[in-house]
Amino acid sequence: MTVKKEESKYIKTHLKGSQLLQSSHLNKGTAFSTKERELFHLIGLLPHSVETLDEQLQRAYQQFSLQANDLQKNIFLNNLYNTNETLFFSLIREHVDEMMPIVYTPTAGLAIQRYSDEFRKPRGIYLSYPDREHVDEILDNWDKKDVALIVLTDSEQILGIGDQGANGIGISVAKLVVYTLCAGINPRRMLPVLIDVGTNNPRLLEDPFYLGWRHPRISQEKYHQFVETVVEAINRKFPHVFLQWEDFGKNNARYHLDRYQNKMCTFNDDIQGTGAVAMSALLNALKLTGTPIFNHRILIYGAGTAGCGIADQIWDWMVKNGLNHREAYDRFWLMDRQGLITQSRDTIDYFKAPYARPSHETRDWNPEDKPSNLLDVVCNVKPTILIGTSTVSEAFTKEVVTEMASHVDQPIIFPLSNPLTLMEGKPSDIIQWTDGKALVATGSPFEDVTFQGKIYHVAQCNNALIFPGLGLGIISCQAERVTSGMMDAAILELARSANIKDNIIRLLPEVSQLQEVSRNIGVAVARQAILEGLARNNVYDDVDDLVDSNMWEPAYVPYKLLKNA
Repeated sequence: MTVKKEESKYIKTHLKGSQLLQSSHLNKGTAFSTKERELFHLIGLLPHSVETLDEQLQRAYQQFSLQANDLQKNIFLNNLYNTNETLFFSLIREHVDEMMPIVYTPTAGLAIQRYSDEFRKPRGIYLSYPDREHVDEILDNWDKKDVALIVLTDSEQILGIGDQGANGIGISVAKLVVYTLCAGINPRRMLPVLIDVGTNNPRLLEDPFYLGWRHPRISQEKYHQFVETVVEAINRKFPHVFLQWEDFGKNNARYHLDRYQNKMCTFNDDIQGTGAVAMSALLNALKLTGTPIFNHRILIYGAGTAGCGIADQIWDWMVKNGLNHREAYDRFWLMDRQGLITQSRDTIDYFKAPYARPSHETRDWNPEDKPSNLLDVVCNVKPTILIGTSTVSEAFTKEVVTEMASHVDQPIIFPLSNPLTLMEGKPSDIIQWTDGKALVATGSPFEDVTFQGKIYHVAQCNNALIFPGLGLGIISCQAERVTSGMMDAAILELARSANIKDNIIRLLPEVSQLQEVSRNIGVAVARQAILEGLARNNVYDDVDDLVDSNMWEPAYVPYKLLKNA
């Protein structure tokens, strides 16, 4: 077990020989010193040469570069993760711009789809419905007692790839990797957990290699009972844990957040994280337009978990800046698969209902215009902000974009869907179609765009910009809850970290700044939690020191053998 950062002079362990080499947490491979090889019975179990971490990094990067495609690169990195955690995290930190898209968005989606085919080693906990009577026992099988963060998924709706059943454990693992890379949270303090309640994906049910429970998803009644059992067991086992919900179906995602957010320290990245990153980018866009948020007309194309999460965050910001609840809702138009959400519908999801437009609004439209058609909605609504979370490829056509730009000087257009094949529009097209006036942010990474001799930086609304720092702050101060005040602190700190001065317009910071940004967000969140009286760990005079003490560095330190080992 690693001692606290300020005391990290050495690590004590009882493991020796092949057991030590098989521990990904402790394995140094060829970097074990001659003295350590003697002490831990490693002589002859490793090649003779003793290498430094830097020398290992050079070889690992060469091996990574030789992989044939992004999926093979992802597999290579996961194999390294299962072998030597320190080398794994050091390698990605050295090449974060190149490797972040491999371990996270967008390659993680492809790796999740191939999880059962490429399975090599289990990681985390699998809570399957047939084992529902043994949840406590299963959690007891996890030997690390100081778990501070859990990423929990049932993988019903992974962005862009849908229901992936038990393969979805890969999204929990990927999120935790990002927590460590960006915020330095010790990997030994985090736990990926999958709730396997079956799958409605026919490809998986028919796949002979599928590793999950081969059964259609259970009924909602049984499902909610099982989730309740899991959450109660987690609270008993890890009473101060920070629980992140990940890639649940839109109705269940909202239900879980509403049910548990005032009972424990919990957070939904698809709802709150997505909303927070988009809000940060929007705050910087608003500085450039000079128009206050409450004077904008916002059209969100794709009213699912992410789209409604963004709407909720912007709505909350409007209310905090002076509008009453109804006035704020009146600034929104939301579209889903059925088209514009209006009060004339027979049924509306409860989290969409406040945004439903009055039925009479569309009666004044041109009879040929349809509320189900994006172009027609843009023509009639005249939005100043257009956000895409629909996964409808190229929905932001030239006609849509030019129509929007015809009635606003600087249109704010965020095609946020992932992966690239499902995003609503390319930033190069949007910038060209608006003569360089549009302020653009995307969900996937893009190169800068050059138009008429000017360089346009494309911001990526990557949740990795927000959730690692939030988690670091929560864990550092041991917050009892995640509040809107803490989310606001994270949003403002992220917005401040972007460069929108000196003729450089970047609505969000670059991926290469993730570590610094996450650390600063962690400080802001911890400070806010202490201010609100929700921090269990509030004895530190200096919040910066508190957060820094909770950041783990991927570096080799000497080992000592535990007595009586």
